[in-house]
Amino acid sequence: MNGSENGLSPGLKWVIGIGITFIMAIAGYILALIPGFSLIGPLGSAIIVAIVYRQIFGFPYAFNSGITFSSKKLLRVAIILYGLRLNINIILGEGLEFLIKDTIIIAFAVLGMIALAHLFKADFKLSLLLGVGTGVCGAAAIAAVAPIIKAKDEDTGISVGIIALIGTIFSIGYIFMRPMLDISNTDYGAWAGMSLHELAHVALAAAPAGNNALAIALLAKLGRVLLLIPLCFIIIYFVRRHQKKSAPDGVTVQFPWFLLGFILMSIINTYIIGPVIFIPEAVIENVYDLSTFLLTMAMVGLGLNVSLKDLRTKAFRPLMAMIIVSVALSALAFLMI
Repeated sequence: MNGSENGLSPGLKWVIGIGITFIMAIAGYILALIPGFSLIGPLGSAIIVAIVYRQIFGFPYAFNSGITFSSKKLLRVAIILYGLRLNINIILGEGLEFLIKDTIIIAFAVLGMIALAHLFKADFKLSLLLGVGTGVCGAAAIAAVAPIIKAKDEDTGISVGIIALIGTIFSIGYIFMRPMLDISNTDYGAWAGMSLHELAHVALAAAPAGNNALAIALLAKLGRVLLLIPLCFIIIYFVRRHQKKSAPDGVTVQFPWFLLGFILMSIINTYIIGPVIFIPEAVIENVYDLSTFLLTMAMVGLGLNVSLKDLRTKAFRPLMAMIIVSVALSALAFLMI
């Protein structure tokens, strides 16, 4: 497709492509205001908007450069800003016990998905993304690992959509189960934080149990987010090891430099913001909102790459494996509280 087609320059097509992801992200936020969709949240709702658009109107190939920019570049910026949500001292201090338990949770989720993928003969990369999303922190973890294993945009979009759906179902299930469980509110919060998929899912499930339960839940969850960093480096090691055995000489995995930005933002949030520089809470919240919105735009770009025809044949087995792992993970976390 040449630059002058339809009278539009490549630069204008790039801008329009980004604009498409921006508008659909806004649509996702609006959809998330509707009862029912509010439980899924803006990320999941935006994925739905993008997937529905793709099935009805097809992929807007003319504007692919801008859509790819959102799904690749903005995604990395969002993950870097996501690091500002981490306070390393709190996790290493008050949450050290959770950190040990979270390590077990993540190992169980990832290894469990790999084992079931082999057993079910499911797509490996899609299963690995779902295992990472289940064990760590949903969409953000999937987005961080996808470029390391060179996953297709379609696989990334499918896995994020599945995580949003299953995580929401589990969160609602937790809320209904809470009155029947013979545990304290803080233990319930710890259970939710160690086992649910997204930060939003943890907040949704823990909030009805009170502020203390919510605080414990978020602490447990943030420990899992912190462990995304070593997990990515472990995956890099195994990918490189595999490539040395199977790939031609000179082919190597690209180092995900945006992870260093994620680490840097975590360090800034822990040791500079507050102790050295005072930044109003409202400003920090705005940065959080920006990172979430950029991630939502990226999810639109990924969702536009999802074909439901492929979803039926490719995602069913990984989905079944993920449900089994999520149920087993929930039981394991309950035993550890």
